[in-house]
Amino acid sequence: MPDIKAVTHVQNIRYDRKEEALYIIDQTLLPGEEKEIRLQTAEEMVEAIRSLRVRGAPAIGICAAYCMYVLAKSIRTEDRQMFLRRLSDYGLQLDAARPTAVNLGWAIREMMRTALEHVHDTRGQMLDALYEKAVEIHRDDIAKCTAISEHGLTLLKEGDGILTHCNAGPLATSRYGTALGPILLGTERGMHFRVFADETRPLLQGARLTSYELLRAGVDVTLICDSMASIVMKNGWVQACFVGCDRIAANGDTANKIGTSGVAILAKHYGIPVYVLGPTSTIDMDCPDGDHIPIEERDGEEIKTMWYERPMAPADVKCYDPAFDVTDHDLITAIVTEKGICRPPYKKSLAALFRDKA
Repeated sequence: MPDIKAVTHVQNIRYDRKEEALYIIDQTLLPGEEKEIRLQTAEEMVEAIRSLRVRGAPAIGICAAYCMYVLAKSIRTEDRQMFLRRLSDYGLQLDAARPTAVNLGWAIREMMRTALEHVHDTRGQMLDALYEKAVEIHRDDIAKCTAISEHGLTLLKEGDGILTHCNAGPLATSRYGTALGPILLGTERGMHFRVFADETRPLLQGARLTSYELLRAGVDVTLICDSMASIVMKNGWVQACFVGCDRIAANGDTANKIGTSGVAILAKHYGIPVYVLGPTSTIDMDCPDGDHIPIEERDGEEIKTMWYERPMAPADVKCYDPAFDVTDHDLITAIVTEKGICRPPYKKSLAALFRDKA
């Protein structure tokens, strides 16, 4: 297993080779309880992804890679074509659990490609190759998050106020995270920032997870309701907005947790830069623009009843509960990846990342 020693000391996903068991921290229980759960069956894995027990685009990808390895071990057949069909079916089930996050499908395809490459090896050799690929995806994300954090830190200075939306720290990725990475890395180096964390409706990842991670790291963090972003910007308390991403289209349009586009619109009004931070695996060059990004819709009970002792809305009222929205590329100051900082025009700068394979 990769050695993960983040400033927050949170290891959200781990595969125990001695036990041959996959564990995740159940993020639905945070911040009240930090508890690991074991994922063994396809049904448990799909439920964990769909219900956000594991969440954050990079973390979902890492988890999916280990899930594919566990599921591959469960397939008992000597017929290699049957093995591949069953593994592919498992991959389709996992991918359907969260359609917006591109890392999920990417990791599944990487695992299927590895299986195809080793289809003529012994069963043991194929399984070893799948395990090593999952570990490689995990280690690669740690390296990418570290590099993103380094690049992002160049955009900050001592004492800056930063507004962030949703959760893009170690729980959502690995090691430092993406949007929170520069903050955590800078804090490790003795810098001081003041962070405003939107609570992030409807699932409250900002309240439950971002504030949890930043407090553990000793960062000065203030929790605000989503509707309070405007006043803290107007007060001059915010010098930059740092957000993560679940999918970046080829033109720079970016899907992130619902409400991100509103933050970007406010920031433009107040002259505050908006930075999107994410690994290149989150960039979907086959997706031309934000209109082609599928937007997941969730159960309206998350708005009406989920966070309350008793319902806070009429039982029969209709609900619209999209999990994400798309921030137009012209509202984004820069996109920070492990390969560097991309600036407009994004069609050129993002494409250049993939031309340079080095």
